[in-house]
Amino acid sequence: MSIALNQFKAGSVANFFQGSGGPRHPEVLSLPIWRMRILAIVLLLWFLGLFARALYLQGLNNDFLRQKGDARVSRVVEISAHRGMITDRNGEPLAISTPVEAVSVSPRDLEVTPAKLTQLAQALELDKSEMTKRINQPQRDFVYLKRQMPPEHAAKIMELNIPGVFLQHEYRRYYPAGEVVAHLLGFTGVDDNGQEGLELAWQDTLAGKPGSRRVIKDRLGHIIEDVESIRAPQEGRDLTLSIDRKIQYLAYRELKAAVAEHKAKAGAVVAIDAKTGEILALANLPAFNPNNRVKLNRNTTRNRVLTDIFEPGSTMKPITIATALEAGIVKPETPIQTAPGHLTIGAATIHDAHAGGTLSVAGVIQKSSNVGAAKIALSMKSEQMWDMFNKVGFGSAPKTDFPGEASGKLRPWKTWQPIEQATMSYGHGISVSLLQLARAYMMFAGDGDIKPISLTKLDAPQPGVRVISPETAKAVRSMLELVVLPGGTAPRAQVVGYRVAGKTGTAHKQENGHYLEDRYVASFVGFAPASDPRLIIAVMIDEPSNGQYYGGTVAAPVFSQVMAGALRLLSVPPDAPTRNIIMPPEGAPEVKEVV
Repeated sequence: MSIALNQFKAGSVANFFQGSGGPRHPEVLSLPIWRMRILAIVLLLWFLGLFARALYLQGLNNDFLRQKGDARVSRVVEISAHRGMITDRNGEPLAISTPVEAVSVSPRDLEVTPAKLTQLAQALELDKSEMTKRINQPQRDFVYLKRQMPPEHAAKIMELNIPGVFLQHEYRRYYPAGEVVAHLLGFTGVDDNGQEGLELAWQDTLAGKPGSRRVIKDRLGHIIEDVESIRAPQEGRDLTLSIDRKIQYLAYRELKAAVAEHKAKAGAVVAIDAKTGEILALANLPAFNPNNRVKLNRNTTRNRVLTDIFEPGSTMKPITIATALEAGIVKPETPIQTAPGHLTIGAATIHDAHAGGTLSVAGVIQKSSNVGAAKIALSMKSEQMWDMFNKVGFGSAPKTDFPGEASGKLRPWKTWQPIEQATMSYGHGISVSLLQLARAYMMFAGDGDIKPISLTKLDAPQPGVRVISPETAKAVRSMLELVVLPGGTAPRAQVVGYRVAGKTGTAHKQENGHYLEDRYVASFVGFAPASDPRLIIAVMIDEPSNGQYYGGTVAAPVFSQVMAGALRLLSVPPDAPTRNIIMPPEGAPEVKEVV
């Protein structure tokens, strides 16, 4: 070895070959010992470094590798909480949640050919260019392609076997009654959160809280292992409404027929249990289908019973007279001179639709005399009227917890002028919602008490507030019975087998501070059986335009049909003979009212 090394140093190449006759196999080259040692030390340090790094990553600090691995296969999947069901008072479903699928994509895991991309866009019914923009976001973990798909349709998407495309379970709200209860229930959005109506008002109760779990997915987006549950979902609680689905359908059907017959702009009806304050029916038109919300607008989604206000017209007269009776200013038989059929106050003149001469206070109600109501109002202090209007709930929200419920308009009594006090007596210069108006009539049906209004089923009636004495309530109730008899403004409100009490309203609509001569709001509010009231029903028809516009001819028939069916459904015993209907003689002049 030393001889060969010396020969190499000397530059003699020939000495590496042995013998004669030609070249032979060379001997193995050797490095200096110090170089070998340096190389060995470098290799040793390199292996020690690798060993230390492996020990650090896999033993002491393995978060880095775990994060890298998790980023490729591990996912945290949200578990949707099942939204609570909404039912009517008898347990009939009004809103339920059905399972659907959301088609999503992980842009950084997506592996798709142009042909597959075209197939995916066609299957999802999406524009290919728009879908390409969505998936071309590699910085995002996932992007929704389409949500709330039926499970069978979503399964066909997965049959394409496109890596990075996966499904996510969610729920979609379904409303079995459709448009019949739409305004009350409202609807949910794509995330199954309440957007309108009771779905919004009771969001926290119905929605529950979603959960989450960690899973491992393969390159096609399929879950191959359920690793752990991070948070268990809390299911939403069910909500039981006060609504009776059968009475609700009856109210909606009759309202729809009336709006169509009279070519009205809109209509609304509400039915309240006089014993408990529970709302048994609440319907509005125009309506919308909450199961198909492609084209929605504020005109069709408004809950007019609760959110719209209007001047109630002559339906205010019983409240004005109850105030005067309670103050001891008049009695039911007190004569009121209404001749010559008009009353001038300052620069304004109040008119009756027909001259009535001398009428009793009860006659003022029966004939719906504006002049008589104005004279009674002017015999009181404005503060007395305001106090009564305030007690029955005008000017304040009815506290049903419904989003956007109206408070109405009731100006402070100190600002009233005599003409304003006079016109408020018959429902001009004050604005209320239909629910506020129906609730006010509860004092006549409830012997002077008004109970809180409820949209949910009650276990027991809530205590009411005494507004007027039982004697005053019964006196006005008797006057209201005269309204539906011949000689009154609403014979069409009568119900077979039951005594009925109520009042009509026919008010000019106001626009830009002026009353329009050819636009009206026709209304009727009443209750039955008059001997022991069980139901209060209020009807409003907005802008009837088919020749008839009086409350007695447009709204009263709706009241009659809904009340008759509802009393039968509730098995309320009759308080009158079955032949109790008494209509005016043929050819008799109609008792009209216009304010």
